[in-house]
Amino acid sequence: MPLRFAEPAPEVYHAPLTIRHLLAGVLTKAGNQQIVYRDQAAFTYREFIDRVGRLASLLEGLGTEQGMTVAVMDWDSHRYLEAYFAVPMMGAVLQTVNVRLPPPQIAYTLRHANAEILLVHRDFFPLAEALLSSLPSIKSVIAIMDGCQDPVPDWAAGEYERLSAAASADYPFADFDENAVATTFYTTGTTGNPKGVCFTHRQLVLHTLAVAGPFGASAASPSLGVEDVYMPLTPMFHVHAWGVPYVATMLGVKQVYPGRYDPAMICRLREEHQVTYSHCVPTVLEMVLKAADETGADLTGWKMTTGGSALSKSLCSEARRRGMLSAAGYGMSETCPTILKAARRTAAVFSDEDEMLSTYTISGTSIPLVDIQIVDEGMKPLAHDGSTRGELVLRAPWLTSSYVGDPKASEALWHGGWMHTQDIATIDPHGNVQIRDRLKDVVKTGGEWVDSIQLEELVATADGVAEASVIAVPDPKWGERPLAVVVSEPGATLTLEIINGPVERAIASGEVTRYARLDRFKVVDQLPRTSVGKIDKKRLRALFAEEAGSVETGV
Repeated sequence: MPLRFAEPAPEVYHAPLTIRHLLAGVLTKAGNQQIVYRDQAAFTYREFIDRVGRLASLLEGLGTEQGMTVAVMDWDSHRYLEAYFAVPMMGAVLQTVNVRLPPPQIAYTLRHANAEILLVHRDFFPLAEALLSSLPSIKSVIAIMDGCQDPVPDWAAGEYERLSAAASADYPFADFDENAVATTFYTTGTTGNPKGVCFTHRQLVLHTLAVAGPFGASAASPSLGVEDVYMPLTPMFHVHAWGVPYVATMLGVKQVYPGRYDPAMICRLREEHQVTYSHCVPTVLEMVLKAADETGADLTGWKMTTGGSALSKSLCSEARRRGMLSAAGYGMSETCPTILKAARRTAAVFSDEDEMLSTYTISGTSIPLVDIQIVDEGMKPLAHDGSTRGELVLRAPWLTSSYVGDPKASEALWHGGWMHTQDIATIDPHGNVQIRDRLKDVVKTGGEWVDSIQLEELVATADGVAEASVIAVPDPKWGERPLAVVVSEPGATLTLEIINGPVERAIASGEVTRYARLDRFKVVDQLPRTSVGKIDKKRLRALFAEEAGSVETGV
């Protein structure tokens, strides 16, 4: 007998998975909770939702319609959070502009996204004024004065706060197709112009729910719960600040937005508001630790998820020494971004500090709704034995479906029906993933693959080394050899013997191949960074492209 399904009631409400529904119940449970901006403003969630409505009314008054792109150039702020909701909730597309890109690339992204409304902070007025003549699609500009009493530029329609205050809070947000595009932004670190990715309402809602799922589920994974105080330390223009502002708002937690990153201000806000959860790249964590040393700030109890690049054991240990819990995560611009979070499936006590640090610094295990594999060049799945290496490929409901306007790159991204990360990884029998290297960064030498990430972590522990990066350089005998590019500690004198000390010990223990032994290194004042704080290995390879091997390595 066939299974019979109950007929839905005539007036049943079928809720689409749109960003508006992340606010469902927030006023009931957290209407008086606060959202704070630096030392300048504080709003309740009730006031925040009114401001979301006012921003939508303001944008509609300037001609914003469904499907139109609204671009934002601002620091991490309550205004950005308002745009995270108001713009997609009215059916428009939010473009989070990477303000750290070179001006020609910023202009390219605005033209490519066909942005028609631009919200711009006063710090970027000179940039905006210089670019506007090359941006014919921009119809209106809203100036963000951020408390400054200077006149509003004559090329702006008005000032954010004044225009918003005059707009209605009762914007009639309506339901629409959950597969409508909600956000767009542009990836960095590639050759040529940045690539555009976009995400739908459905993808963002599912990502929000999945990211919230693992919080609190593991002793190794820093948790964000309803009693926490949240402060992002990842730019809000970068992959939705890893999606956590959506999670924090859905949960109704207290939120603190630091504006332009100032280490002393960050530490001050942390202490004043007792911030308990943040996320950042390792470089920013280092900046916070240094600022705490200078200001005497207490970091005890601050939980930090790091991503963007590997979390070294030494940095994790240094954070723990100050009372912080720091653990790794993994994702990409194309993945919305969270895919992995450090996790520990048992409550057993760590056997020693190294086991603890290994657990916190591993790339992580997959969060809910994520399917992962490692594959060879022919897309054949490889063993999950913790040692076999292959490219990490993914499936999840929120992965970007394409690079906008670039079908060839989109086809390569999704070759074989899986998203290609171009990261080399291992997966152990418990599902723990360790990113070993980027396909383009691995050193192919003497028939062996040397992981640049593992090697630079070893070099970073050498006496007198403050920072290290490892790149492959051409070698006439071995094909490629690793080159260590290091920043020395003040007053330190570095030699090849010192640099190789930790590497030699790792070779002796069987941790790395003998081909990892370094035969050259370079000392620089600072390592180049991308717009989101990662070490820019592309620039390093360009700088040291002529470092051809001339030294017999003995390998």
